[in-house]
Formats: sequence, structure tokens, C-alpha cells
Amino acid sequence: MQSPLSKAQQPAATGAAARKAPSGPSKVALVHGDDRRKNVHQALVTIDDQIMAGLRHKKHVVIKPNLVSTTNQLAATHIDALRGILDYLEPRFHGPVVIAESSAGETMEGFKSFNYHQLVAERAAQKVSLVDLNREGKFETIEVLDADLHITSVRLAAMLLDPDAYVISSAMLKTHNTVVATMSVKNMVLGAPLHSVPGQGFWNDKRKYHVGVRQTHYNMLVTAQKLQPNWGVALIDGFEGMEGNGPGSGTPVPSRLAIASTDFVAADRVGIEAMGINPEWVGYLGYCGQAGLGQFDLSKIQVIGATIASVQKKYQLHPDIERELKWMGPMDGKTTTLGSLPHPYDVHDGVNG
Repeated sequence: MQSPLSKAQQPAATGAAARKAPSGPSKVALVHGDDRRKNVHQALVTIDDQIMAGLRHKKHVVIKPNLVSTTNQLAATHIDALRGILDYLEPRFHGPVVIAESSAGETMEGFKSFNYHQLVAERAAQKVSLVDLNREGKFETIEVLDADLHITSVRLAAMLLDPDAYVISSAMLKTHNTVVATMSVKNMVLGAPLHSVPGQGFWNDKRKYHVGVRQTHYNMLVTAQKLQPNWGVALIDGFEGMEGNGPGSGTPVPSRLAIASTDFVAADRVGIEAMGINPEWVGYLGYCGQAGLGQFDLSKIQVIGATIASVQKKYQLHPDIERELKWMGPMDGKTTTLGSLPHPYDVHDGVNG
């Protein structure tokens, strides 16, 4: 029988064929309003037919929040965004719902800090549970590039690769200290790699994505190719975005919007426009579009609801933006490393965000 490692060494799309970008326009819901929970719910309802096409065939739902910080609410998925998702699921899906994360820090502390445990009691009928993917410790492996352009293995959370799961990304609009901006794709790609928990010998596979700014974008593409066949719907809560020193320590932007799409790349492409960011600067997302993982061409994206122009705000970028953009220029023989972890469980560096 073939080992998990040897299986992972095959090209990323051979195990489960990647869903190619649709030949027609990708649909993206864009909702603007003064209630976070209602915005999230309405964005999902707007593309109900597309969600149900995948959801009706699944045995359980996995909601992947973003807990790059376990203490700063602005940097983490808000409980009302999760309530909006659960409001949408309640009349449509009757299997169990798992809220699962591999935070850069202690995931269970994040669940407690942001009151996620309330959802277990509130939503008993929906069989909601909370899972720390690091502690669960189940994984599949892929190969990425290290600082010397050699191959190294990364452990990805098996739950996010479960073919019986409908995976929902619950992300936010945030600037980033390495890859310019972070939304749905980044939430999945850097949330999937695992790290050790206290009591184990230290290891952190999230570190393997911060070995050079060029490698970061490429390694994110490779990881997205592995995860994308299992992606269900992207939900971006932009009720209060983050600008400046993102993804963990920036300042708030009252964008008051929500974005939803079954095309994660298209959802993020609309998010970039809402933040007023040059899309050419976000390398990993452009790579995903070029590789057929979703629609990056804005002219081939159908925005339903509010217009981009009506919600767009110019987000202040991270102070390191000039260094972040070095991936676009010619190779100079030097490795530009950004966003690396100074401490094993530093939750403010953006490894997970």
C-alpha cells in the first residue's frame, strides 16, 4: 500500500483533481450594511444555489476561522461572523458542524478569548464542536521549497482535506507583513500547516513558509493546489478590516461589508479591490489564478449586490511593503525574509494570518 508521504510526492492535482476556474463568470456576493451577522448571512444567501450544489453532498461542515492572534479581536474571526454562517446553515444542513483551527499560538486559548465556546451551547441542535487541529495531530504531507530551494515536507491538517467535509473559510480583510494582503486563500493555506503543542518536542511547519519572499508565494500556491479540491465557500467578513501592521497588530478600517463565493480566488480578488490594493502585488493569488484554482480576472467575475466602487476604501499597507514587493523583481542572489517567527508561539508575526 502506498504510504502517505509517497502519495504526497505526486503532483498536487493527481490525488483529487483541482476544480478549474469556471468558463463563465465566477459569482461573488458583496453585501454592505451596519450589522456584521446580517451581512455574513445575506452574502451566503445571495449565492445559495452555488453553495447548496456542494453542501448537499457532504456529511459534515468544517468552518475554518482565522486566529492569527489569540488575544486581539481585530486580528481574529469575530463570533458574530460565525453566527452569521451558522444562521445560514441552520435550515439547510443537519449534520455536525466543526469549527477547526491551527492557530499560530494556542488555539484553545483563542477559542476562549473570543467566546467561541458560547456557540457550542447556543447551537446544540447544529452539533457544533471546537477542534484544535494542532492537538488533533492528524495530517497529510506535501513538499515545499526551503530557503535553499530544496524540498522539505509540510504537515497539513487532515480535516481540511476530508472529502466528506464542506469546508468554509471565515476570513477577514487584512493587510499583511509578507504577502501584502490576507483573506480566504491565505486563511486556508497558512492555517493548514501544523505545529507542535506543549509537551512535544518543538516543531512548526508554518515557519517553512517564511524562508524567502519568493518561496512564500510559490509555497502558498503549492499548498492551495493540495487544498482547493476540498474548498466549499469563502466568506470574508470585512465589517471591520485591518490596515497597516497586519495581520496581527494593525488598525481598524470600518469597511462594513461581507463577501462570499464558492470561488476562493474570485472572492479574494474582489476583496483586494475593496481594499484599494494593486492586485499585481499579491503574488500568491495571481499564481492561483494562473494555475486554474479560481478566477483572478476581474472582468470575468460577476459581483452581485453592492458595487465595488461603493465600498472601496484605500487601506494603508504594511510599513515593509517595499521589501514585500521584492518577489516581483529580478533575482539578486539575496533572500528577502519577512514575517518570520522570533518565538515558537508568537501570535503577532502573521505566520497564520
